[in-house]
Amino acid sequence: MTDSIMSKAATMEIPINSNGDTGSLQEDDSLEQAAKLQWSLDEKVGSSRDTRDLQQVMVSGPNLNETNIVSGGYGGTVEGIIPTSSITGSNMHHSSSSSSSMAAEQTTRGVAVEKLEYMKKWGFNTYKCTKQMISERFGRGSRTVDLEMEAQIEVLRDTKRKYENVLRLARALTNHFYNMVQTQHALGDTFADLSQKSPELRDEFGYNAETQKLLCKNGETLLGAINFFVSSINTLVNKTMEDTLTTIKMYENARLEFDAYRSDLDELNMGPRDAVTMARIDAAQQQYHVHREKYERLRSDVTIKLKFLEENKVKVMHKQLLLFHNAISAYFAGNQQQLEQTLKQFNIKLKPPGAEQPSWLEEQ
Repeated sequence: MTDSIMSKAATMEIPINSNGDTGSLQEDDSLEQAAKLQWSLDEKVGSSRDTRDLQQVMVSGPNLNETNIVSGGYGGTVEGIIPTSSITGSNMHHSSSSSSSMAAEQTTRGVAVEKLEYMKKWGFNTYKCTKQMISERFGRGSRTVDLEMEAQIEVLRDTKRKYENVLRLARALTNHFYNMVQTQHALGDTFADLSQKSPELRDEFGYNAETQKLLCKNGETLLGAINFFVSSINTLVNKTMEDTLTTIKMYENARLEFDAYRSDLDELNMGPRDAVTMARIDAAQQQYHVHREKYERLRSDVTIKLKFLEENKVKVMHKQLLLFHNAISAYFAGNQQQLEQTLKQFNIKLKPPGAEQPSWLEEQ
């Protein structure tokens, strides 16, 4: 009833006279009384409802787990209800994942910092060594010189070049002699075949075939001795000498680093002695002692390796040169027994004929 009255009052047209006063209406008093009645009723209902809500809150209290969050715009017809328990769980999961991601990020950052520090030290050391090398090349920088060791190193390098030439020539001799043995073998087979097909020259072809077969057999024996000689020289040059030269390269690099840090320390000692310079001098002295110990250790290693290399070289070459001489002399003298005895003396075992040739399955 009150709603219909209020709606009627809201939609009623109010005429205005010429003096600006509203006209007298028949329903003015009824409308005013209806408004007052509606206001009093609403005030009573609201006060009683507020009292009941306050009492319910005082007794039970709000339940946070059942609190609903309404999403959407004002006056929306759809409510997005999100329980607070699910919000708490998602927050915990997010915090654990964020902590793990932070730990991974810290680990990655630590590795990056370590690599950056290594590159910084490497660049600083390279700069000093390059500066020292240029100074030595143009005669402006001083270098540590060990005349005796440098003479031994130069002798070793010259010896290695000469032994490499011996190795190259010995391999060439092996290839040429192998081709000659293969030719003798083919020639012996041809003589043997012709002795069977030429009755009038059977004897002549026959003993030439035997001679070529004997030369082929002795040639294979000599090839075994030469191959052993080549293998031993190759081990001496490309393994033993090369290992010593690798240590020498490390020693030369250590010498360059030592001289670079020594020159740096000398320059600092010639400058002013303020607090900053003294701190730099202390750091330079520490680096100087570190590289000096490294240089002395590698110099000792080179001295020992040069000594053992010389002893090993004499021992190996004495045996190999004796083998090469006896085998070559016996072969060209036609002394088959002495040639075989030479191989037994040096414990050289020949491979059976055709052992190096692959089988037909390996050729597929």
